[in-house]
Amino acid sequence: MYELRDYQKGASDAAIRFFSSPKKNNSIIVLPTGSGKSLVIADIAYRLGEPVIIFQPSAEILEQNFAKLQGYGVWDCSIYSASFNSKQISRITFATIGSVKNKKDMFRRFRYVIIDECHLVNAEAGMYADFINTIQCKVLGLTATPYRLYSSQFYGSMLRFITRSKPRIFSDVIFNVQVRTLLERGYLARLNYYRINLIDAKRLKVNSTGADYTDASVRRYYKEINFADHLEDIVRRLLAVGRGSILVFTRFIEEADFLIRKIGGASAIVSSNTPKDERKAILKAFKAGQIKVVANVGVLTTGFDFPALSTVVLARPTMSLALYYQMVGRAIRPYENKEGWVVDLCDNYNRFGAVEDLSLRETKPGIWAVFNQRKQLTNVYFTK
Repeated sequence: MYELRDYQKGASDAAIRFFSSPKKNNSIIVLPTGSGKSLVIADIAYRLGEPVIIFQPSAEILEQNFAKLQGYGVWDCSIYSASFNSKQISRITFATIGSVKNKKDMFRRFRYVIIDECHLVNAEAGMYADFINTIQCKVLGLTATPYRLYSSQFYGSMLRFITRSKPRIFSDVIFNVQVRTLLERGYLARLNYYRINLIDAKRLKVNSTGADYTDASVRRYYKEINFADHLEDIVRRLLAVGRGSILVFTRFIEEADFLIRKIGGASAIVSSNTPKDERKAILKAFKAGQIKVVANVGVLTTGFDFPALSTVVLARPTMSLALYYQMVGRAIRPYENKEGWVVDLCDNYNRFGAVEDLSLRETKPGIWAVFNQRKQLTNVYFTK
């Protein structure tokens, strides 16, 4: 069926122990982008032998991971999601939370729940919290970015590790593996970072939460420095040196549209406004090499599985560690003879550093934080 790497087996074993334990605390497993999280989820579900519901953050990721599960030879599974016009319940049921939020009674027999991308769960309120509190199930979350933004009128904002929030859904970290560990063992692609800083972050205005830049200040600065023209020039240079697949992350639809109109030919744009079938066709052509450049706005940051992707261009400034990690992570999946390039135009690298330097540390028993080398990134207040 499939063969697990040692850390994947370690994660699966930890999950089985967790679900078998009489302890009621919900827990998380932290696995980096490109570590094979979908395979770990498949193995956990297969081994449990009891009904389990697996929540996916979007229909696209659900479809991708459901197909993978069946590809591993697991067939007693189904999809409960309005997006697929499928509402079947099996021992292993893949679902989106929006499709089951008003059908909670149908899932009361499910003792076990797995939530993919569990950093999206709002512990204070929302559909996940309501489902968990109603069903009284045991919950395991998996994520590469185990933190959420919290803001206080008096104290400011911080990235808070999700097992350290009040209230909280998850209490414990039961397994984790570091990005550098996987890189050193050849399970991730080595990345080269190229910094072409067109943006002076000091010229941008921070929003009221202190967590990112305002749209207005970014738009104004883009216009002042002719950002779109510089972006076009850099993408053309990347094409000229033979970079075969280029994913550009833009903040606004305007510069993405400008880039694709100027580049023309084998290029396309995807955004939240792109119809589902059109987006699928674009990404299929991108993976097949028929499209060389995709500019995307607010999408393709999680769950986009394209190991051959060789180049990402960070054409948007951000103060969000999660967004930075997810953007860079699109190029970190290994592929034969691949040398990943991260081209940062907006001073993001200087703020966060290389993703392979991100590490999870237990500073005290049960107290976790994310660091980049010596700098602590979670559970510290932002400075404006």
